[in-house]
Amino acid sequence: MAAHRKRKQRLLAGPASRTAATLALAGAVTAAASSGPVQAGPRLTAAQVKAKVNTLYEQAEAATDKYDGAKEKADEARTALNALRDEAARRTDRLNASRNALGSIAAAQYRAGGLDPAIQLALSSSPEHFLEGAALAERAGSRQADTISGMRKELARISQLHTSADDRLADLKARQTELAAYKASIQKKLDAAKKLLSQLTAAQRARYAQEQAGGTVASRADRSLSRDALRAAEQAPAPGGGLRAPTSRAAAAVSFAYGALGKPYVWGATGPDSFDCSGLTQAAWRAAGVSLPRTSYTQINAGQRVSREQLAPGDLVFFYSGVSHVGIYVGGGRMIHAPRPGAPVRIAPIDQMPFVGAARPA
Repeated sequence: MAAHRKRKQRLLAGPASRTAATLALAGAVTAAASSGPVQAGPRLTAAQVKAKVNTLYEQAEAATDKYDGAKEKADEARTALNALRDEAARRTDRLNASRNALGSIAAAQYRAGGLDPAIQLALSSSPEHFLEGAALAERAGSRQADTISGMRKELARISQLHTSADDRLADLKARQTELAAYKASIQKKLDAAKKLLSQLTAAQRARYAQEQAGGTVASRADRSLSRDALRAAEQAPAPGGGLRAPTSRAAAAVSFAYGALGKPYVWGATGPDSFDCSGLTQAAWRAAGVSLPRTSYTQINAGQRVSREQLAPGDLVFFYSGVSHVGIYVGGGRMIHAPRPGAPVRIAPIDQMPFVGAARPA
């Protein structure tokens, strides 16, 4: 009887080997999981959660400022594109009118048959009238040449307008891509902050919200103080001497800021129902008759730079190394600002964030 031979195992190669390796790895992970609980990373303390959340909000604010800048440029590109298209359409209409007029002249000449002028003179019952008509025809020919020259210029200008419009359209699309990227970045950081805050207890979240409020007076009460605040800003002496509000415009900007208390923060918003930080300061000074740039990192260069010791109500106060946050100073070491999503426009101490500078709009 023949001896039984043990069959050789076939070695797996190619995709089959990779599949087998994947299954083996999955089995090993399953076995490890079943043998005991997986050790998670150390749970963050409440202080660590708050610190990380603050960092995320700061990064979201910086991204919001970049979003505002990109949106401003996108709006400018869209306005310029529309203007170019409108001008091209107007010039095209004029070109078509010139073409129609030229066509009418050519048709009339064709219908006249193009007789020799000497024959037309001989056949004419009134040579005087014929000669007058010939002079008019000569002048008409000169105008016809001018029309053709004008049409050529219009065609060249329309071509230039279309080229410029194409460039503006490309610029607009690039800005829209930027906006989408900044929007995604902002939302990602806000979602991460929300997820971190969910790790805190209800009491810890309430304490964190109170810390962020910085002892702010209730928004309704603050809004009712608007007139009193304006009067105080105009009359009360500042610590360094002089009036608290350097000008009536500064006082008007402060009054507007008080009127905005309690309104929600919405990134990219410039009022009247919601604001982001630079949107609030821009709207406040716009109400005072002064035009400010859109972003905090450009607003810091608007007007006269002032030191912290020289601060007066109406001054713009800036925070963080990237100049990514701005508020409007109201006196007593406090400002009104739009903090972040979920936190409405409020009063807060300027010591709440790292101060980097101040400017006094003209």
